[in-house]
Amino acid sequence: MVFSSATFLFMFLPLVLLLYYSVPKRFKNLLLLIASLYFYAFGEKVLVLMIILSTIANYYFGILIEDGKEKLGLRLSIIFNLSTLGFFKYFNFTFDNFNNLLQLLNVNWDTLNNLPQIALPIGISFYTFECLSYTIDVYRKQVKANRNYVEFATFVTLFPQLVAGPIVRYIDVQKQLSTKTSFDTAQFVSGLERFIIGLTKKMVFANTFASVADVVFDSDINDISTSSAWLGIFAYTLQIYFDFSAYSDMAIGLGKMFGFHFLENFNYPYISRSIKEFWRRWHISLSTWFRDYLYIPLGGNKKGNQRTYFNLLIVFFVTGLWHGASWNFIIWGLFHGLFLIIERLGFDTILDKLGKPVQHIYTLGIVVIGWVFFRAADLEHALDYLERMFVLQESPALDSYIRYMHIHNEFYVISFLALVFALPTYKYIHLVLAHPKSILLRPMVFIFLLMICIIHVAADSYNPFIYFKF
Repeated sequence: MVFSSATFLFMFLPLVLLLYYSVPKRFKNLLLLIASLYFYAFGEKVLVLMIILSTIANYYFGILIEDGKEKLGLRLSIIFNLSTLGFFKYFNFTFDNFNNLLQLLNVNWDTLNNLPQIALPIGISFYTFECLSYTIDVYRKQVKANRNYVEFATFVTLFPQLVAGPIVRYIDVQKQLSTKTSFDTAQFVSGLERFIIGLTKKMVFANTFASVADVVFDSDINDISTSSAWLGIFAYTLQIYFDFSAYSDMAIGLGKMFGFHFLENFNYPYISRSIKEFWRRWHISLSTWFRDYLYIPLGGNKKGNQRTYFNLLIVFFVTGLWHGASWNFIIWGLFHGLFLIIERLGFDTILDKLGKPVQHIYTLGIVVIGWVFFRAADLEHALDYLERMFVLQESPALDSYIRYMHIHNEFYVISFLALVFALPTYKYIHLVLAHPKSILLRPMVFIFLLMICIIHVAADSYNPFIYFKF
C-alpha cells in the first residue's frame, strides 16, 4: 500500500486512526500491529511471512542475549539477519556475476542460466537494520530486551516507516511503545501538517520531475542530446530528494498522529558545501546507522589515517550495496567514499579558501554525477550517459518531444518552487503561519495543499516511492 494512494488516504488511514483512538490503551499496540501487517500484506501478500519470521527470531535473540548468552545471541542475530537480507537481495546478483566470470573463462554452466528470480520483499533493508540495531543495543546493554512480543512486533512492523524509512531504532521509541498517552490535539495537527507537506512533495514535485527523468533515462542512449542529458539528471536530482524526503515527512507526520516521535531523516542536503556535510544531511538515519554500527566498530578515525580511509571505503562500499544489488550502486557508494577521503587528505582546507559559491558548485557537481550511476539501468548506460553530458551531442527529435510533452509553464513554476523549497525556506514560512494573525491562513494553506494533492491522486497512475525497491 502506498501513502499517496486513494486506498490509504481515504480508507486505511482514517479507519486505523478512528480505531486507534477508540480502543483502550492496552490494545493500541495490538491494533497497530494488525494494521501494519495488513498494510504490508496488501502489496506483498505471502512475503509478509518474512517480516513475521524476522520479528519472531529477533525477539528471541534479544532475550537470549539478555539471559546471559550474549555472544551466541548476537552471532545468531547477525547471521540470521544478514543471511536473509543477502539471500533475497543479492542471490541473483551474486550468481549472475559468477556466471559472467565463467563465461569469460569459456565455461558454460547451464544451471546458472536457469536460476529462479528471487522476489525482493519491500522494505527488507529497513526492517533488517532496525532488528540488527536492536539486538546490538541489547548486547551493548544500552537497552533491555523487550519481553512483550506484541510491543516488540509493533516496533518492527510499524507501518508509517516500514517500507522506506527512516530507519527507526528501538532505543528511540521504546518509551513511546510502552507508554501510551491520550490524544494530543497539537501533536496530531502538527503530524497532519507534516504529512500533507510530504504528500505535496511527492504528488506535485517528485512525480513531475519523474515524468521528465524517466523519458530521458529510458530513451535509447543514441537519441539523447547533451541538453536532454542535463535536463534528465536535473530532473532526477530533484525527483529523488523530493520523493525520498516526502516519504520521510509522511512517516514522521504519521508517527506524530499516532503518538510517536521519529528522528529527522533530511536536513536540506543540497545546501551542503562538502561531501562530508552532504552525508550529515542526506538519509541521516542510514548514515548514523553505519557510523554507529560499522564505522566506529571498525575503528573509526582512531587508528591512524590509513585505517580511517580504509574504514570509509568499507562503509561506503556497504552503503552502495545496501541500496541495491548492482555495480552501479557499489560505484556510487565508492564514488562518495573517495571524495570523503580526498576531503580528509586536505582538500577541505582548500575548499574553505575558495568561498561558499565554489563549495556549493563542487558538492552539487559530485552529487549530480553520482546520481547518474544511481539512476542508470546499468554501468554501461551510466558511462554512456555521462559521455552525453560532457561531450556535445544533438538529438532534435527527442529534444522536441520533451519540450512539447513535458516542458511547459507548469514545469517551470514547479522547478522554481522546487529549487526554493530545497533551501531552508520553510522555517520562515512556518514563522508566518505560526503567527497569531495567521490563525485562519494556516488551515487554509494546508487545506489548499491537500486539495491539490487529492486532484493529483485522482489523476495519477500508480507511482511508487523510489526507495521502495531498497
